[in-house]
Amino acid sequence: MICSIVLAAGRSRRMGAQKLLLSLGDRPVIARIVDEALRSPVDRVFVIVGPDGGLIAEALAGRRVDLIINPDPEAEMLSSVRCGLRAMPEDCEAVLVVLGDQPGVTAEVVAALVQAFQTSGRGIATPIHKGRRGHPLMFAMRYREEILNRYDDVGLRGLLHAHPEDVCEVEFPAPNVIDDMDLPEDYERETKQYKNGS
Repeated sequence: MICSIVLAAGRSRRMGAQKLLLSLGDRPVIARIVDEALRSPVDRVFVIVGPDGGLIAEALAGRRVDLIINPDPEAEMLSSVRCGLRAMPEDCEAVLVVLGDQPGVTAEVVAALVQAFQTSGRGIATPIHKGRRGHPLMFAMRYREEILNRYDDVGLRGLLHAHPEDVCEVEFPAPNVIDDMDLPEDYERETKQYKNGS
């Protein structure tokens, strides 16, 4: 079983509003991202929210997802990843970590990562665009305890640096695997792309 952890516990301070609830096309950003995860080859989708995640839950109403609360959303992203890892079912073999503010990541991107992970024999798969690593990041569950207990200062980058021989890099020609949405101008960029039909 492959499970996806969608990170949606952040406060969106730089955006000035809860960015995951902003409209993008016909849906909120978080709904668009979760819909792509559900359309992809992953088997279960877990969404990590903060204590005030009720609005996120409303935006995802009717979708087949598990909501997990991170009691400390002020902490770094790794704390949300760990909340997700603690909730993984026993038969989960690999985890795909998806950013809640990366609306350019599609089911096709996920499928390419999953295929590379399954065929490469490596335990970690990461997308890359013009030499820059991005997200989603996929790793085997054998790394669960390591992630739960290490990398406090560096996050999941520490996992990649600790096991370079086990990393499969998947090249993507478009920048959607490195473009996230932190600032109002990032949201404008994404909105224009959807208006242009991309």
